[in-house]
Amino acid sequence: MEFIEDISIERSEVVNMKIRKLNNHERLPIELLQMADPSPMLINEYTQRGETFIAETNGEVVGVYVLLPTRPNTIEIVNVAVSQNEQGKGIGKRLILDAIHQSKKMGYKTIEIGTGNSSIRQLAFYQKCGFRISHIDHDYFVRHYDEKIIENGIWCRDMVRLYQDLA
Repeated sequence: MEFIEDISIERSEVVNMKIRKLNNHERLPIELLQMADPSPMLINEYTQRGETFIAETNGEVVGVYVLLPTRPNTIEIVNVAVSQNEQGKGIGKRLILDAIHQSKKMGYKTIEIGTGNSSIRQLAFYQKCGFRISHIDHDYFVRHYDEKIIENGIWCRDMVRLYQDLA
């Protein structure tokens, strides 16, 4: 896959980073998860049904993602976040590539991800990672969140859905 080669050319500044599945007895990195999703209730719901993976550097959690099976042969990245101090170092790319790898290893054929219509950087980033836009879930954030979300000066109303074939 050409896009993976393109992404891997850029070397991360974080050399000693390890990505691993969070164990059941470990505390969720809720502060990180809330960077990508402001709803503790939704975070609690999907982390109980999915699998949470964390990125650690020197024993400190610097990134997180959650995989959630949604349909037969399909899994979704429902949350991905990198701590403020560690952004711009390639950790997000490594998390997405790890999520793709884990999903293939589990036998899924399609991986999906969604982001807000106002999340301009994330939309570009996911497409650079090989995701393609499939559809828009209109008024998703209006229906599922009590408070209005404003990002980049834009009202975040719609969920832009993206996918990648893993076969």
